[in-house]
Amino acid sequence: MYTADMMERMLLFGLLFILPPFMKPWVLRRFCGAHIGRRVSIGWFASIAAREIELGDYAAVRAATLIRLNGAFRLGRQSEISNFCLIYGASDLEIGDQCYIGPQCLLNCDEPVRMGYYSALGPRSMVFTHGSFLPFTQGYWVKLAGVTIGSYVWCAAGVFLHPGVEIGDECFVNSRSVVTQSIPSGLVVEGNPARVVQPMEAVRRKMSPRRVDAALQQVLRDFATVMLEREMGITAIERSANRLAFAWEGRRYVVLIVPSTSAAGAIPTAAPGETIVYLANLPEHRPPPELLWLDVTTLSARVTGDPVYESLRIFMQRYYGMRFTLS
Repeated sequence: MYTADMMERMLLFGLLFILPPFMKPWVLRRFCGAHIGRRVSIGWFASIAAREIELGDYAAVRAATLIRLNGAFRLGRQSEISNFCLIYGASDLEIGDQCYIGPQCLLNCDEPVRMGYYSALGPRSMVFTHGSFLPFTQGYWVKLAGVTIGSYVWCAAGVFLHPGVEIGDECFVNSRSVVTQSIPSGLVVEGNPARVVQPMEAVRRKMSPRRVDAALQQVLRDFATVMLEREMGITAIERSANRLAFAWEGRRYVVLIVPSTSAAGAIPTAAPGETIVYLANLPEHRPPPELLWLDVTTLSARVTGDPVYESLRIFMQRYYGMRFTLS
């Protein structure tokens, strides 16, 4: 039997589903008492219902994702739940800042599910906090237990997390793994059931400033091929190791790496009619606020309307796992 409160939530859930995206944050704030940060995005045919709702600055719930909880729902700053996800249950879902849940994930939250900072679930992953079907009174097993995912955890595509699992910080769970037991911090695991393969430190490179400079050169080459040529259709590109120059929508752009060896006073400035996007590896340097500056030492960026700056930032997030904090 439905109470008046439950009926109201169901009606709001249906209303949010059909409303255009620009209205959804306002409706959640006005009728659900939700705490909605700046520039929150909720896509077409997406809906949210929970006892408490909190969406941090720049958080995103993409199209056709349905979230229906009897507990609290908290999505951190710049965290994203991608398309076609189904999230339901009687308890809470708490997702930290800079997290990502990939397309077509399923999260059962009958017990609390928590993710730390800068963690991700790959596409078609599943999290269950309740496992039963056969009759408990006939001796079959039942398990209800929450799931906790630490910080800097990457669960690749198709991972399945069983009830009660806790994953420590700095872990990688390989694709299609079935995690039945908790995983301590700093490990790489894979398989069914998931087993330890090696420590995370064995696969993580030690990065000196010069190695970061070389990594940015690779990013620049791939940005030219994937984004400029394939997606934006730009064919006339001037290329060098630390520099790209091209025209876009009637403007001349330069994408410039500022390597670790640069002197702060020797950073090039834009010529008349030119826009420079800086990809900078200068620790502790604070550029003037008018510069289009992507700081890879702190993973910080500015909110701008510039299409090339935004394309580069999103490219680095999508292809290289660099999620810049917006200010």
